[in-house]
Amino acid sequence: MQGVLNGFAVIAVVIGVGYLLGLRGYLGDQGREVLTKLAFHVASPALLFTTCAQADLSVVFSSSLLVTALSTAAVAGVFVAVGVTRHWGVGRTTIGALCSGYVNSGNLGIPIAVYVLGDASLVAPVLLFQLLVVAPVGLTVLDLTGGEGRTGPLWWKLLSPLRNPIAVASLAGVAVSACGLRIPGPVLDPLTLIGNMSVPAVLMAFGISLRGSAMPFQGADRHPVLLAVVLKAAAQPAVAWVLAAAVFGLRGHRLLDVVVTSALPTAQNMYTYASAYRVGERLARDVVLVSTVVAVPVLVVIAAVLG
Repeated sequence: MQGVLNGFAVIAVVIGVGYLLGLRGYLGDQGREVLTKLAFHVASPALLFTTCAQADLSVVFSSSLLVTALSTAAVAGVFVAVGVTRHWGVGRTTIGALCSGYVNSGNLGIPIAVYVLGDASLVAPVLLFQLLVVAPVGLTVLDLTGGEGRTGPLWWKLLSPLRNPIAVASLAGVAVSACGLRIPGPVLDPLTLIGNMSVPAVLMAFGISLRGSAMPFQGADRHPVLLAVVLKAAAQPAVAWVLAAAVFGLRGHRLLDVVVTSALPTAQNMYTYASAYRVGERLARDVVLVSTVVAVPVLVVIAAVLG
């Protein structure tokens, strides 16, 4: 259980620093927006490029990835169906669907994989799948449906994947890895250094957003938040468990690996995306916060039952 607690402790401390920065006003009124733009346009693309460029793409083609893909599609599909029925809007429904299935495989998944599962590489398929498929698809939908500063003719919107820094960086990294290219140190080292700003910037921006914010499950977003949290914390790991055991016949540590990674909470960069597109910001913030708190007992139970 040390890995679970260590991972959450690190996140809590950095978010707490962001909250104090917002409380004291050290970064001014635009501090959260500056950190969000820094993460979205600079630091996160650098991190994703270096990660994908050095990744072993062979790990993508595995039964674990199929379980992850199917469980993600299942919970996202449920949220989309409810969002369409309840008329929550395309942008907010897209953010909610992403929050329902996009797990924190990086800054939380890696330490948990090390301490609980014993192998950091086990989160690689999830990480690559989210970077290369889920994020580009979700961000393209947000681009095509408009948003602040994102108006223009249809042909320009259709080219949005080629203009989105997250998608472009991920695809460029995959191209480098697929071609077997080796990035020279003078090029890789600055990108790595810039990429290292991504996680703390995202977490501190999230912490700043908590200053003066209302408690979760209040206001117009209470139902979308509740649905996304239930899908993320309970439905996704349950679906992954059933698929892994009954369909793909996974047992022992392989079953534990898949279910644990599926039970990770919503990634903090969902709030970054929501802030960048000015849609569903409170929804993303509340789901990230609540799912992170709920994930602690959920992961402990899973580790106890399957470990």
